[in-house]
Amino acid sequence: MEKTENARWIWYPGDFEIRQGLLQNFSREERSYDWPAYWNMDDCHKNVKFKRYYTLEKATSFVVHAIGIGYVEVNGEKFPFGKKILCEPGKNKIRVFVGNTAGLPAAYIEGEIIKSDGGWSASNFVEELPAGSSTLYTDKEQDPNNVYFNTERVQAATVSSINGGVLIDYGRAVFGTLDIKKLALDKPITICYGESDAEALDIDMCYYKEENADANSTPRKRAFRYLFIPETTPEQVEIEAIHEFIPLKNQASFDSDNELMNRIWNISVETFTLCSGMFFLDGIKRDRWIWSGDAYQSYFINQYLFFDEDINTRTMLALRGQNEIKQHMNTIVDYSILWVIAVENYYMMTGNKEFLKQIYPKMKSMMDYLLAQTNELGFIYGREKDWIFIDWSEMDKEGTLAAEQILLLKAYNAMIVCGSVVGEDTSEYSAKYKQLERNLMTYFWDEEKGAFIDSYESGKRHVTRHANIFAVLFDFVDKLKAEKILQNVLLNEEITQITTPYFKFFEQDALCKLGQTDRVFNIICDYWGGMVQQDAVTFWEEYIPDEKGNAVYEMYGDPFGKSLCHAWGASPIYLLGRYFAGIRPTSPGYQTFSVEPKLECFSAIDCTFPIKGGSIRIKKEANTLVVCSTKEGGTMLLNGTDVVLKANMEYAFDLPKELVGNSY
Repeated sequence: MEKTENARWIWYPGDFEIRQGLLQNFSREERSYDWPAYWNMDDCHKNVKFKRYYTLEKATSFVVHAIGIGYVEVNGEKFPFGKKILCEPGKNKIRVFVGNTAGLPAAYIEGEIIKSDGGWSASNFVEELPAGSSTLYTDKEQDPNNVYFNTERVQAATVSSINGGVLIDYGRAVFGTLDIKKLALDKPITICYGESDAEALDIDMCYYKEENADANSTPRKRAFRYLFIPETTPEQVEIEAIHEFIPLKNQASFDSDNELMNRIWNISVETFTLCSGMFFLDGIKRDRWIWSGDAYQSYFINQYLFFDEDINTRTMLALRGQNEIKQHMNTIVDYSILWVIAVENYYMMTGNKEFLKQIYPKMKSMMDYLLAQTNELGFIYGREKDWIFIDWSEMDKEGTLAAEQILLLKAYNAMIVCGSVVGEDTSEYSAKYKQLERNLMTYFWDEEKGAFIDSYESGKRHVTRHANIFAVLFDFVDKLKAEKILQNVLLNEEITQITTPYFKFFEQDALCKLGQTDRVFNIICDYWGGMVQQDAVTFWEEYIPDEKGNAVYEMYGDPFGKSLCHAWGASPIYLLGRYFAGIRPTSPGYQTFSVEPKLECFSAIDCTFPIKGGSIRIKKEANTLVVCSTKEGGTMLLNGTDVVLKANMEYAFDLPKELVGNSY
């Protein structure tokens, strides 16, 4: 943490995120019962020591406020919390001991010179590290065991009589509570919530229901668009929704001549904003848990929308927990591997070496845990109680799985890159990488099929899209093999289609990487546009175009089990920024970056995307393309020509006829 002028709450690094992650994963509610996450959850340390040395030119005083019990020690003399302490000129050793059995131990040190800004260390009495903090907690009146939300009051868009009751549509997804403004009844009411009107109207099966509510009731935080109140009339009831959120600044904009794509962009922004707060959540209604696979994609979307570094680190630290590992993240092997890969991606996005130094030991222990379940060929396998997920798709999961090996190969690469940055010996990972790369191609690449098979042990030689997509994304195949994968898998209608926006993210990423932006443009319009046609105000966990009626809300055998606001549904933001605008870092923290637009699908477009320390605007009209970066280090790649972009200068390019394009 860099030194700052203002004091803030401090704690043992990672503990705030772990504690709040625990609370988040215990917040799920379903049909009148609570559902804590079904995996092992770590908690924060309960006993922490803060330390700092000051060499003072003059006497100064300070006060320590703490969450928990303990004391302050100055040069060996002890003082209680809340008392003004005088420090004399010269060298002073200050230690603050805080214990909290009920939650996060934290300290706020208030003074002109001695204060809890940068420079404090924190110890759990085993390890001593730079103290953790957050820009969200700079007020001594705050308690970092609590979350402080901004609120927005939402009025009903429509109120109608139906099925002997009142259906309220707020016209948007709300994540918050209710204010019952009017209740002209002499008995309590039942409030049924729904992401869809069908769910709200189903009194028996709606996920959320507030029973025995009256004018003084303040229901718990829930997600909904609709409310249904049975046995009432519009004249008898008025309910205002109170949306709760942690503000994140949208640093991107998008406007084009294609109105459907504009709507897809806007709905993607709404979806992602709702699922982003203290952490990246999978969805706001059903789970509200922090899933590593969902978060992995959210990191990429964040890079092209908010470029908020803190929500990335909060989510990664919450997922990882304490150093000792007892179970895979969310019980899923591939989610543990994706967490490791995500750290390298974060470093490329931000260039944040300090965070990398903090997190690298936990990367190493995670890799040790993964390596303990590899066989003599270097292949990783699932153990009892492990979930080999990859995707909701039919694939051959007998024996070791190709997709897992490709993810592990990428994790080795991430360890080599990150370890080199922090000065660690990475020779073990280099050796493991070479072994796995060799055996992956020997056992899983099928030359006749021109693709990776799911599993070699079954003898079925079954091909799905997933392993092949990962191989393309992580650059593990040469141009010839990549072209075979494109033709034999990605463009092959006989290979089972992907129906979840989760893996649609990876599939479209791979197609764009292989030069198929025109095809991806049409897929976005068809797939995400299909949800738009179904009156979606946010994008869903799963979309199957052939499903009709209330069947579109069913998942997991539950008539309303599908999340209609799911973070991974917002992937068009990433695709438009990364491939259509063509913006990507070429060195950590965008010290250098490239801009390579692929805008033939648009006749006109005006978009802005954030980068580390700046932004890039791209505007296309008729046969002219204008590009402006607010930061040095960029290179514009267009039609085989490289142009160095100077900061805050507009560059206009005349487009050749084949690049002018037209709106689809």
